[in-house]
Amino acid sequence: MRARLQAFRKRAVQTVRLCCGVPDYEVYVKHLREHHPERKVPSYAEFFRERQEARYKGGGGRCC
Repeated sequence: MRARLQAFRKRAVQTVRLCCGVPDYEVYVKHLREHHPERKVPSYAEFFRERQEARYKGGGGRCC
């Protein structure tokens, strides 16, 4: 039961972040490792800063 609640909480947090325009860092890291293994994985702070700049400066949002 506890595992189900934790999974629900994780999905709820992810949904709220996506609604606010903040992609999930874990999903981003997984994507980088699967599709762009040559790239360095940024820290969370670097990831967050880059996402904010892309969102508010109109610098594009997707790589694929």
